[in-house]
Amino acid sequence: MNEYMKRAVELAKRGVGAVNPNPLVGCVIVKDGRMIGEGYHAKYGDLHAERNAIKNLTESAEGAEMYVTLEPCCHTGKQPPCVEAIVEQKIRKVYVGSDDPNEKVAGKGITYLREHGIEVETHVEKEACDALNDVFFHYITKKTPYVVMKYAMTMDGKIAAYTGESKWISGERSRARVQEMRNELTGIMVGIGTVMKDDPLLTCRHPGGRNPVRIVCDTHLMTPMFSQLVKTADKVRTVIACGDPVMYDPEGEHHVEELNNRGIEVVTVPLLGDHLDLSALMIKLGTMEIDGILLEGGGTLNWSMLAQDLVNEVRIFLAPKLMGGRDAKTPVEGTGFEHPDLAKKFTLVSEERIDEDIYLRYKRRDI
Repeated sequence: MNEYMKRAVELAKRGVGAVNPNPLVGCVIVKDGRMIGEGYHAKYGDLHAERNAIKNLTESAEGAEMYVTLEPCCHTGKQPPCVEAIVEQKIRKVYVGSDDPNEKVAGKGITYLREHGIEVETHVEKEACDALNDVFFHYITKKTPYVVMKYAMTMDGKIAAYTGESKWISGERSRARVQEMRNELTGIMVGIGTVMKDDPLLTCRHPGGRNPVRIVCDTHLMTPMFSQLVKTADKVRTVIACGDPVMYDPEGEHHVEELNNRGIEVVTVPLLGDHLDLSALMIKLGTMEIDGILLEGGGTLNWSMLAQDLVNEVRIFLAPKLMGGRDAKTPVEGTGFEHPDLAKKFTLVSEERIDEDIYLRYKRRDI
């Protein structure tokens, strides 16, 4: 791998959990075989990677080369266009990793640089650069969150014993990795069944991490007022998605008001049969700038999301245990597909040993 772009990728990852819904971007400026400036997009609304690298220059960048993981922007948002700064610095050549699908950029940044006499080479270490921004690429083009289904299971596919006990399937280091995911993705979503059974807090315990927006799929608005989610809603943004509350309870509007007073955002979603139309919910969450979701629900919610083609990625912690139990819970329940040919297909993109567990990542490429 090109050493300068590799460094740019490493820098970009430092922005995880801080830049959403913007992309992760890293940048390195090189002159005469020496790195003379580097930077990354560190926080939403702050300087972009290119301008940070320029700010950190140790000498003039005239005649230098720039390695940047994503096409430089050419429009004014919270920051001015990076292409203008690149031209002002008289940089000779720019190596770009990923194309920017944002319609405000989408090739215009590269065109601007070339029109101003700067040589541009594209798709440098493209695969590694693209892997930084699965969430951004999906969100900017689909306007809906990128959904990651996560679960830990035994070798025989159980996420809990037949008693319902699930602590702990995976090891301590695997559970720490989950906390990193909660920092990485803007939202975390569960169903009302998980709230009633586990009374989860759904916060991030990764050092220096941020709490995700907590989202509960609660068709009949049954979330208890004494639950941890409600009691901490004044500190952590919490969203409850429900059907028309008055349809199920004449006092439903009063319950909504009570939840609102506790700091909870209650959003109404159309029904699909007896349950929420999750596709409609994803559109609504997209308008709320929730660009990525960690799906930590049980088998019922997992099935509903999968059946509606809303799962982009699956992350599995496979523990070296056999649980057994005809009635023990599995990761995806619901009706299921009637034939193997109808199953949703995923591609294995990485595997990793975490102590005794195996961590697997699969992606769907067609949604």
